Amino acid sequence: MKILLVGPASPLRGGIANFNDSLFAALDKKHDAHIIGFSLQYPSLFFPGRTQYENITSGSEIQSINLINSINPFSWRSAAERIAKMKPDCLVVHYWMPFFAPALGSIIRQVKRKIRVKVIGLLHNVEPHEGMLAGKRLGRYFFDSCDGFIAMSSTVLADLKKYGINRPALQIPHPVYDIFGEPVSRQFACENLGLNCDQKHLLFFGIIRRYKGLDLLLEAFASPRLSNLNLKLIVAGEFYEQEDRYIDLVQRLGLKHRIVFTRGFVPKNKVAQYFAASDLIVLPYLTATQSGVTQIAYHFNKPMLVTNVGGLKEVVANGKVGYVCEKDPDEIAAAIADFFENSRSSLFIENIKTEKKRFSWDAMVTGIEVLYKEINI
Repeated sequence: MKILLVGPASPLRGGIANFNDSLFAALDKKHDAHIIGFSLQYPSLFFPGRTQYENITSGSEIQSINLINSINPFSWRSAAERIAKMKPDCLVVHYWMPFFAPALGSIIRQVKRKIRVKVIGLLHNVEPHEGMLAGKRLGRYFFDSCDGFIAMSSTVLADLKKYGINRPALQIPHPVYDIFGEPVSRQFACENLGLNCDQKHLLFFGIIRRYKGLDLLLEAFASPRLSNLNLKLIVAGEFYEQEDRYIDLVQRLGLKHRIVFTRGFVPKNKVAQYFAASDLIVLPYLTATQSGVTQIAYHFNKPMLVTNVGGLKEVVANGKVGYVCEKDPDEIAAAIADFFENSRSSLFIENIKTEKKRFSWDAMVTGIEVLYKEINI
């Protein structure tokens, strides 16, 4: 079967590109897979980070065909023409925010006018994490163009049902990432990152946006219960909003000497070091669907703490591989204290080695195959 994945890929950086690279590698083992990517993903005016691209070794990136300019309708037409000429059996189109709905929805409609093809919307989110003007209308434009859907959490499926779209849909959990290399030793990681191996480390990982709840974690970290546990919090990610509000909170809570900020995007070849140096990965999100961070933690056999939002509790078994807490600083602090005071690490790690087997790329590939057969056009 010829399958075209439509969405960002390396050298574009970020979770969707990482996912697309991994999915391509899994699909290409069984099918004739290709990626149709972006020549321009975000206009610089709308992009809050320093760069949209990651510095990676030449030749190591996925060879995508980069045709789509998110704000240029002429590119949508040429992309549709190129896709139609490739005569795919199936399009798997990534959707994660309404901004891209006009481009992706338009391309799908133009392709369908030219060839017979089944279109699967791979939904990372249905509702955006942060509000967007006309977001629901834009989202519907994309959803109406698809023949079926794959979601990675029950929250996303429930959000899709609110649109009244009655088409085949499957829930398949986010697979474990395996693109960040093999685990490294804690000592090697701490030495390279300038950390003290004798300290215990919490890790908040990824782009810093308001919905990810870093302020909630900072308030929890200031709890007296944690002050004598020799803990340091690593905040490894680039700020996509005003940094000052967090720095001011750190100062007010008296945490300056207990926190390490990277203040920049963590490249792929450094990810293993941050996870190796850390004892507990903390995702104090205020809203969520699923998260690629949990699937990186699974790869590196790291216990997790997540908040009870979206589909996170479907991925992190409470008391087995980590903790599921309410969005409450005291509850988060209590879970962190329990982890270290009662030496939960070894038990959780052993459970992780078993639990992560249910999050495979083969399962995602099989899900696409099953859904393809269910779709009638």
